[in-house]
Amino acid sequence: MLTVLLTGGAGFLGSHLADGFLARGDRVIALDTGSQKKIRHLRRHPRFRLVVDSVMNPDILDVLAARADLVYHLAGIVGVEHYVGDPYEVLNVNVNGTQNVLRAALKHGRRVVFASTSEVYGKNPAVPWREDADRVLGPSTIDRWCYATSKAAGEHFCLAFRRLGLVVTILRYFNVYGPRLDQLDVGRVVTIFMGQLLRGAPLTVIGDGSQTRCFTYVQDAVAATIAAGVTAAAADQIINVGSDVETSIRELAERMIAIGGGPSTLRFVAQESVYGAGYEDVARRVPDVSRMTAILGTRAVTPLDDGLARTIGWFRRQRADGAPDDA
Repeated sequence: MLTVLLTGGAGFLGSHLADGFLARGDRVIALDTGSQKKIRHLRRHPRFRLVVDSVMNPDILDVLAARADLVYHLAGIVGVEHYVGDPYEVLNVNVNGTQNVLRAALKHGRRVVFASTSEVYGKNPAVPWREDADRVLGPSTIDRWCYATSKAAGEHFCLAFRRLGLVVTILRYFNVYGPRLDQLDVGRVVTIFMGQLLRGAPLTVIGDGSQTRCFTYVQDAVAATIAAGVTAAAADQIINVGSDVETSIRELAERMIAIGGGPSTLRFVAQESVYGAGYEDVARRVPDVSRMTAILGTRAVTPLDDGLARTIGWFRRQRADGAPDDA
């Protein structure tokens, strides 16, 4: 039985990861400052503990790392609205908070799995992206790139701490979605479309919708994430976690309307009308998943239509029960 510390453990991915470790028979300590709605089903679980505090507090990290066998660092500021609205907070938490976690883990000799992102590849046009692919970012005057920069800096700190003796695995996630996804109408494209779909409003597609993403159902991401912490071969590796099935944003919107039903249609909007001048889109985002398959022994196996049906159904049940959209 492991004791696993999850920073950001009350969030979307963290709550599902907590479920996964508890199902294995492990203990989970979740550190989080945010809403507790996603982990309310775990609050009375005898092997689950929630600590309401922050990765910006090195003292609490020192205490919790001493009690854990394995550390997952998921906490961070994510969401396009934050990249363009408060880049300071994105950089401060994602860079300095990561250093706090790594220092505590190194002090107590704990292995770390660091949640990075496909955003670090930027707009490199040479897809699929291998883990050693070049990062191609826009200018620093475009706030949109602060998140990619903060996560890349976090990766550099992980690799620097590895030289000091820390065992670390870096995971780069590609568009993870599913039940308990973040608040509707903001953040990820799935939640933006979801809010519009549930209201019967048009789904707002930026540009012509030809930009593509590879959507990864959360249970597939969790299987890979657990393996990253308990598989010896994953130590000191950088690994893409995602599906390699490419879907255009227009097709995503069309599929959600077809699966969810209702009166929604498509509405095409200019990027500037949604995010202003502080955002730059990426044409294609496709992972090479050979390391995930070879090292972690997992694949993204959930078809997009199945994952979307489960996600839409979950949000609809939440509304029928009167629960908040981000519960």
